[in-house]
Amino acid sequence: MAAPTFAEIGLHPSLLQAVIDTGYTIPTPIQAQAVPLAMAGQDVMGAAQTGTGKTAAFTLPILHRLMPSANSSASPARHPVRALILTPTRELADQVADSVRRYGKLTPLRSTVVFGGVDINPQKEALRNGCEVLIATPGRLLDHVEQRNVNLGQVGILVLDEADRMLDMGFLPDLERILRLLPTPRQTLLFSATFSNDIRKLGRTYLNNPIEIEVAGRNAAADTVTQIAYAMPGDAKRAAVVHLVKSRGLKQVIVFSNTKIGTGRLARQLELDGVRAESIHGDKTQADRMKALEAFKAGELEVLVATDVAARGLDVAGVPCVINYDLPHSAEDYVHRIGRTGRAGASGEAISLFAPAEEKYLLDIEKLIKTAIVRGTLEIPGGLLAQRSSSDESRPGRSSHGAERAAGGSAAGRSHSSRASHGTHATERSDRSARPARYGAPAKPLDDFFTKPYQPSAASVEAAAAAAQAPTRLAQKSALLAKRPVGLLLGAAQKKSD
Repeated sequence: MAAPTFAEIGLHPSLLQAVIDTGYTIPTPIQAQAVPLAMAGQDVMGAAQTGTGKTAAFTLPILHRLMPSANSSASPARHPVRALILTPTRELADQVADSVRRYGKLTPLRSTVVFGGVDINPQKEALRNGCEVLIATPGRLLDHVEQRNVNLGQVGILVLDEADRMLDMGFLPDLERILRLLPTPRQTLLFSATFSNDIRKLGRTYLNNPIEIEVAGRNAAADTVTQIAYAMPGDAKRAAVVHLVKSRGLKQVIVFSNTKIGTGRLARQLELDGVRAESIHGDKTQADRMKALEAFKAGELEVLVATDVAARGLDVAGVPCVINYDLPHSAEDYVHRIGRTGRAGASGEAISLFAPAEEKYLLDIEKLIKTAIVRGTLEIPGGLLAQRSSSDESRPGRSSHGAERAAGGSAAGRSHSSRASHGTHATERSDRSARPARYGAPAKPLDDFFTKPYQPSAASVEAAAAAAQAPTRLAQKSALLAKRPVGLLLGAAQKKSD
């Protein structure tokens, strides 16, 4: 049976025109199933791979249901918050807000996005001007609630986007606080790339008889993504990334690292290797994160090195490849990572680099996605490996283990190196003791004057002798005080003799 078109689904004409302007006519499988149900007011739990159109699957029915109350009044009171969309990350919130603006551009409906890491005052102003659709991260939304910048008493539609990530990030207490502020009779939509037992429990608690939609197997990877894994030592991974990017002429690659420190370090090292790279992680300001993301989208960067949290919500069209520099410790994160490529039906490639100690994580991933990942052999040019070695040797006090850690190795790699570190401690200590002092004395004096012993001049000797013969003011004062009675010094009058 042929999938219905957006026109056949029954979207409002203004929304339908906006969809046509984007170039889409046939909904994706998740959209074809979820949009009609959500338009009818039904609670929905939707699961599909990342990049299959989940955002439009809840954005379009929300705007459709709000159209009867849409108005062009300038009064903020005529534009209360009627739909609330919660996302775990700033990038995802911004992506959803862009989707709402794109599909609602021909309607008088107002929308606003609020998230942390930026100035709160412009957000206050936007909320006070009124908006029907509010996209927010939980923490910043609660900040606005405490400051009484927003009223959630008229919210009739709630969306929990990437609910699994919100649970992983510890947002459950914040979610419970927010849900207590919302009216009880409401429609709730929950969307995620994966369905875990915790997600199902959340759905049973806060959704009203939800209909579950799974357009693919649970936690399945997209069929459009080719997966391959290369085994190699941890200290060869950086050379492998450089080789893959340069040999294949890749222009937009997302490289995943497990730690914030490793992410920033790897981006700096890739720059030294001649690869245009930038990092994005939670410790960076929102302005820096957005700047890096915009540069990546514009093609100014070849590689964007990212952590899982920062990468959640990245929607960049045409990403040909993602590279797992570190294998994720959570197998479900792998599904989200490779979902950054192969979006909207396009083909993509997911490459994983794993050290021997990380193979257990690869086995967990295969167990989750129920697919065997092809093992391959990557031939890295000797010049790149030699460049890597010379780069490490140029840094005093760094052994090969230290280089592996500096390259942003995974926690598994670090635990493996810690077991082997007992025999290397003495070497590392000797390396550190041999390291030259940062502010050491110059090897050769600038002038021989500084090495000669001090010899006073004849003039200074005569001056010192003259000063020794002349009584000083201090000596004169001491002699005067010695002649005075003690009582007189204390202010007593001297007693006259009879």
